[in-house]
Amino acid sequence: MLDKLDKEFAFGREALDVRAYRQELLSSNIANADTPGYKARDVDFSTALAGALKQGGGASASNAATLKMAQPVSISSGASMAVTAKGHMSGTSTLAASGGPSDDYGRLAYRVPSQPSLDGNTVDLDAERVQFADNALHFEAGMTVLSSQIKSMLSAITSNS
Repeated sequence: MLDKLDKEFAFGREALDVRAYRQELLSSNIANADTPGYKARDVDFSTALAGALKQGGGASASNAATLKMAQPVSISSGASMAVTAKGHMSGTSTLAASGGPSDDYGRLAYRVPSQPSLDGNTVDLDAERVQFADNALHFEAGMTVLSSQIKSMLSAITSNS
C-alpha cells in the first residue's frame, strides 16, 4: 500500500526537488553577481526532464515514466521489527529507498552571457532575478498540485460512503 502511495507522489516529489536545487543555484548566482570570474550555473529543468524520460524508456503506453531519482521505496525483508508488548504485531517488512542518487539532477550548465563583463563574471542580475521568480512560481504550482492530490486521497480515505 505504501509503495503505491509513494509511486503516486514520486514524480511530483522529484520535480519539487529539482526546483529546490535550481533555486539554490539561482540564489548562488545572484549572491556572486559581483565576484570576478564567477560563472553563472543553472539546470535546465525541461531538458533534464526530457533526458530522464528518454533514458527511462518514456515511450510507454501512458507516455510518461518516472524519473530515475523518483523511484518509489521498496519493501525489503532485511530486518525485523521489535515487539515490545504483547499486543504489538510482529513483522519483517521494512521500507528501503530504491531510487537513484538524489544529487543526480542532470549536468550543471554554464550560462552564456548576453553581455560579457571585463572581470569574467557571467551573471546577468536581471536575468537571474527573472529566472528566480519563474522557478519560485513553478515550485509553488507544484506544491499546490501535490497538496490537492493529498487532500483528494485523504477525502477518499475518510469518506463515509
